[in-house]
Amino acid sequence: MDMNWKKSFDARPIGVIGIGSFGAAIANLLAEKNEVLVYARDEAVVQSINETHKVKNRKLADKIKATNDPEMLCEACEVMFPMIPSSGFQEVMVQFAPYLHPYHFLIHGTKGLSLNLPEGKTLENITQINREHICTMSEVILKETVVERIGCLAGPNLAKELLEHQPGATVVASRYNEVIREGQRLLRSDNFQVYGNSDIIGVELSGVLKNIIAIAAGALSGLGLGDNAKGLLVSRGMVELIHLGNAMGGGTKSFLGLAGIGDLVTTCNSTLSRNYTLGFRLAQGEKLVDITSDMEEVAEGINTVKLIKLYLESTNRRAPITENLYKVLFENFKVETALQSLMKYPIYTDIDFL
Repeated sequence: MDMNWKKSFDARPIGVIGIGSFGAAIANLLAEKNEVLVYARDEAVVQSINETHKVKNRKLADKIKATNDPEMLCEACEVMFPMIPSSGFQEVMVQFAPYLHPYHFLIHGTKGLSLNLPEGKTLENITQINREHICTMSEVILKETVVERIGCLAGPNLAKELLEHQPGATVVASRYNEVIREGQRLLRSDNFQVYGNSDIIGVELSGVLKNIIAIAAGALSGLGLGDNAKGLLVSRGMVELIHLGNAMGGGTKSFLGLAGIGDLVTTCNSTLSRNYTLGFRLAQGEKLVDITSDMEEVAEGINTVKLIKLYLESTNRRAPITENLYKVLFENFKVETALQSLMKYPIYTDIDFL
């Protein structure tokens, strides 16, 4: 793309890296107030956005333009929103790193974890991992780039509803107040509220860990169980999320906020949630490999369950919902058997984290 194409923008555009369903929703929200420049790797996607203002039949605002040139995006934009699945996040940050500067702001929206392993090690051949081997996306950005002003978006943000301009809210978390203020300025509208939080690790972990509980909630619904069972799962899931989140460096207050309880309640009850849908279909007897092969986008919870299971074993911790879900996903355990095991689990105290 021609570098002087920048001249077609009145002011500096806001960048969006990745244009899946959530990336498209955020790009449209940003375009209400700003010019937006989207990065997509695929030339055909770039062409479709620039010529038809559409991506995968999702309508994009006319103010949104696209490029597949990382250098151009970094030169044109000071604030960028990476919206890439966790499996490809590190690779994209490495690709962007030569063009990123300390003045850039990066506010990501990825609810997943990445592995930071010694050379030659993979999830398949490593037997123990500690917290230092697990990276949230803000930690990936810190490791791979010179950017310091990093934020994250989390909360009950179902892309389909956002694309339909339904009311919603998000949390912008960052150690830097200026990042929070900028995120609020860019995204807040009559239909979309934006809260701030300085505990970025807690907010990231909220978005990540609740996906585990969302898969389990989908499985309960897939078995045809009622609201009492769902209430039990969500409340016990909250306790598990907080224990795990605290152990990994997040503050309890973040898990009790919009990115924690808010997102948990939403994704544990929504057929629009990929993780909920995955659990539902598992409980109906479908195989994991078949479900993932026909899902348009990745259910981040699958990778999260794998990582957290290994972390639990390595650090001698217990998290019964995660452990039983691992057996269902990877050891052909029946959902019914996992549920029976959870019902018999010897915990008789309601709240033990406050």
